[in-house]
Amino acid sequence: MRRFRIQIPNQRDSKFDMSLSYSKDFSIVISSFFMKCVGIWSATNRVEQRVRNITLIYTVFTILFSVWIQTRDLYFSWGDFGTCTYIACNILCLNMGLFKIFILFLHKTKFLDLVTYMRTNFWQSNYVPEEQMIFTSWTRICTYFICFFTFFTEASIICYVIRPVVANIGRNESDRILPFNMWLDLPLSLTPYFEVTFILQVLSLYHVGICYICTDNFLCIMNLHVAGQFRILQYRLECIQKSKCKSGERDENSKACSSYSDKKCYTTFKNCIQQHQALIAYCDKLEEVFKVIVLAQVAIFSVLICFVGYQVALADLSSTRRITFVNLLTSSMCQLFMFTYSCDCLIRESTNVATAIYAIPWMDLRVEKYGKLLRKDMQLAIMRTNRPCCLTANGFFPVSLQTYTNILSTAMSYFTLLKQSTDEATSTKSV
Repeated sequence: MRRFRIQIPNQRDSKFDMSLSYSKDFSIVISSFFMKCVGIWSATNRVEQRVRNITLIYTVFTILFSVWIQTRDLYFSWGDFGTCTYIACNILCLNMGLFKIFILFLHKTKFLDLVTYMRTNFWQSNYVPEEQMIFTSWTRICTYFICFFTFFTEASIICYVIRPVVANIGRNESDRILPFNMWLDLPLSLTPYFEVTFILQVLSLYHVGICYICTDNFLCIMNLHVAGQFRILQYRLECIQKSKCKSGERDENSKACSSYSDKKCYTTFKNCIQQHQALIAYCDKLEEVFKVIVLAQVAIFSVLICFVGYQVALADLSSTRRITFVNLLTSSMCQLFMFTYSCDCLIRESTNVATAIYAIPWMDLRVEKYGKLLRKDMQLAIMRTNRPCCLTANGFFPVSLQTYTNILSTAMSYFTLLKQSTDEATSTKSV
């Protein structure tokens, strides 16, 4: 992937150089912290690499341990539809987190290359004030999404922990419950088994929550930052038409020269095309890393939202468990909207580059060397932008906000069928 530094002539007279300190961006700080907790992050030395490997092994062991607990609980609870749907929600979240970590591990080198390229060319680039405003606006959107999604996910985790604590108030030592059922031939409700098991489940639960959100956070950040770079590219193309030739310059026919046919203007446009090509290459590698994860997200979200909605609306639950699933439903809806909206922004901003190119006053170009070259390159660039950059579900279809509405529609259809089946089963038992 080619690295580039775009310098636009006649646009940096103010000498405004702002090197962005990405470490001060909350969304990037918290997302990189979560990736380090999972174990998929770059290391500067052997000791750090060893720590990353141990953390990754701990992550996989924790998720597998949690899947084992939920699978045994599903086996011993088979026949209770409400309990089975509750366990199914947990298993879907666990498997989704494990699958995303597995895919990122397979593409670890490519993923870290994407992060390094984004840090070097997006976060630490020098922008003029107008470009900095564009960059800041997209960074702010990232922060809103990451904070909202992380808050409701962490709230769900806290509710999973608080529910048994509240339920155990006033109970005997032999009647205490854990956050998740463990079907073992041990007195798990008695001290010290209860305390040890409770701590193990809480630690596993928190780490599973981190695995659940870390990949989506970085996917959202990458999509929105690339979309912001496409918007900055549009601004740089718009600046070409604002250029003026020196008032004293005249051509051989004593006509005022056109700045749009000037060599300097053509060089600026060429730099913009190089930036466009680099962004396209970046999107291709982003698609290569995340396309399978996106497909899994789209396939699972309909079922997950259906089961969580059933727990909230139809299941006979305690107030604490209902609050837990309200937070989980809100988190799932935010997660779905976050990654579909970021993919939609990528499509829209990459398509809008064609409008910015066409807005260049190409009719004022003189019929000479650089005028002809500029017209030809504009045609090729507009033809390329007719195929927008996007993320697909493993090549089956592009992901956009239309995908968000389709998933919600499918989830509602599943929920309706589930409700009808439950009503029929209830009426049959009553008869």
